[in-house]
Amino acid sequence: MTITAIATAAYIVASLLFILSLAGLSKHESSKSGLTYGITGMGIALVATIALVLKKVFDLDSLDLKWLPVVLMTGAIIVGALIGFWRARIVEMTGMPELIALLHSFVGLAAVLIGWNGALEGFDTTGVNPGDVRSLTNIHEAEIAIGIFIGAVTLTGSIVANRKLSGKMKSAPLMLPGKNFINVGSLVLFVVLTAVYVARDTHHDTASLILLGVITALALFLGWHLVASIGGGDMPVVISMLNSYSGWAAAASGFLLSNDLLIVTGALVGSSGAYLSYIMCKAMNRSFISVIAGGFGIEAGPAEDKDYGEHREVNAEQVAELLTGAKSVVITPGYGMAVAQAQYGVAELTSELRKRGVDVRFGIHPVAGRLPGHMNVLLAEAKVPYDIVLEMDEINDDLADTDVVLVIGANDTVNPAASEDPSSPIAGMPVLTVWEAENVIVFKRSMAAGYAGVQNPLFFRDNSAMLFGDAKDRVQDILSALR
Repeated sequence: MTITAIATAAYIVASLLFILSLAGLSKHESSKSGLTYGITGMGIALVATIALVLKKVFDLDSLDLKWLPVVLMTGAIIVGALIGFWRARIVEMTGMPELIALLHSFVGLAAVLIGWNGALEGFDTTGVNPGDVRSLTNIHEAEIAIGIFIGAVTLTGSIVANRKLSGKMKSAPLMLPGKNFINVGSLVLFVVLTAVYVARDTHHDTASLILLGVITALALFLGWHLVASIGGGDMPVVISMLNSYSGWAAAASGFLLSNDLLIVTGALVGSSGAYLSYIMCKAMNRSFISVIAGGFGIEAGPAEDKDYGEHREVNAEQVAELLTGAKSVVITPGYGMAVAQAQYGVAELTSELRKRGVDVRFGIHPVAGRLPGHMNVLLAEAKVPYDIVLEMDEINDDLADTDVVLVIGANDTVNPAASEDPSSPIAGMPVLTVWEAENVIVFKRSMAAGYAGVQNPLFFRDNSAMLFGDAKDRVQDILSALR
């Protein structure tokens, strides 16, 4: 059996493992095995690719190995592995969303470089029927333009997402005059430029390269503007959307490189990312098309200067006393819990209350945190039982009969303005109706607005009270008071 045949078989096995990985990652209980499948599949794919490269650069006639490609490939593998290991080792759970966005940008950059390499190298017509050369060359050039466009959009869009999530850029949506026209016009211009580029008789002259450069610049601008135009409240959707883009960019690179594994893997990532974005948009009552089109049709909400009155403050001892007399408690975590690393204390508090006969459950909003499943991962890490961690739709109907709700670091996902204020930027977004409970305790560092930049009238309700300070410290204070 030849190396090519073995590599092809390895690619098929890797593809199957990637499918099993996606299936495993869809559930808490099987997530570890899903991750193992993914790592194994990527390892097999990497070894098979290295074998193909060595076969290509090994001169059978002289038994001489062309060392430069091997050195470059080895250097790239070592550098990439070291960067990946370093970043994965030091990243906090709170930094996962921006790290993922940054990794997406690498995929976009790779697609752009592969596209430009394909343009400069040209199309190999060896063994092609002379009558088919022109049509196949045109297909090749279309693959180049589309691959570069998707990759460039992913590159700059991911960088903007990374900067927004890391706080280096304002989370508010960028509202340039005629922003919707800019987005649609850029797409139309791309189609026109690609048609001109593909239709040219020659694709290696200065004019063609300039045309491809314009397409690249246009895509880089569009990626920046698309994500910059999306507000902080929709950033979890943006992450999954960019995941989808990176998949399509990888698939486009697969066509250029005639690599079946890249095509299959890219299609898997692209389609699953797009479907996840659609599910999240449904959960947030957002238009899928409007979000992926850079907030198309969404205008900035009015500046909010409404006076909601005075808020009420409580201390840890008062919260402990309230919990002691409660029969049912619901905990709704958010990004603030992740920042404070309070999940272990929350798990300990949950265990203590359950020992006392209190019915404790968790209510998880679909976009709690800044990454899909963010809160679920944190709670699983702290050994909170899966069966008491419920999704928003499963818990909302029970909140009216709940004695105490602890809102730990959540803000926009428990904001009643979403259902009560049509002028709010988050109007129509389904939220956890925690204000229906008998008592609501909100853990926050301050009265600052949430990531979407919207004030929360929940903080001023008669049945709500604020517990200020670091969530981890306040949870420990409550535990001390209970004991």
